[in-house]
Amino acid sequence: MEAVANPPDTVCLDDTPADETPSDTAVDRWSELFEALADGRVRALDELYDLAASEVYRLALWRTGSIEDAEDVVQDVFVKIAETGKDLVDVRSPRRWLLTVTHRCAIDSVRRRTRRETESIGDVPYLAAVCDDPDRAADARTASGLIGRLPVKQREVVLLRHFADCSFADIGRITGVPTFTAASRHRLAVVRLRRLLEVDDERSV
Repeated sequence: MEAVANPPDTVCLDDTPADETPSDTAVDRWSELFEALADGRVRALDELYDLAASEVYRLALWRTGSIEDAEDVVQDVFVKIAETGKDLVDVRSPRRWLLTVTHRCAIDSVRRRTRRETESIGDVPYLAAVCDDPDRAADARTASGLIGRLPVKQREVVLLRHFADCSFADIGRITGVPTFTAASRHRLAVVRLRRLLEVDDERSV
């Protein structure tokens, strides 16, 4: 597995964001790769990286609000996979396990963060246009700005719900909170986004 020279893709602004989630075939392949790694076949880590790194990066970016930290989290997650070794055979849901590890590594990354210069939260590309259409690019920048103004726990739930296609029960397991709390965070995030959009619309009049 090579170090991340450039970050994997950010979430794309699309009419059907759920399509960004892995197919059943890909998730089945993750299970096979976990089994291979448990058997000591280290080359499987390269293929798992190709399949999962983008999703790991997206969650890390939305959780940390920092491109630099998100790149570090990707590395931390795959080091954790390698260190887990033979115990990977006991993982029942590789995708959920990966997202859970990503969530925890992202929290650790934020805690380790020192007073170094980093990008402004408003400049983080949480969403990207799927084409070179200027209007779509402008929409993506606007949406990224709104998302960046959400509390981090709400922002993370929005990603997991709408772009990782996770149920509230899975979100709860990934983030370590009850299902009701995950659903409540999502509801509060949606309400806050609507209010922020209304305020911005009023200012633009």
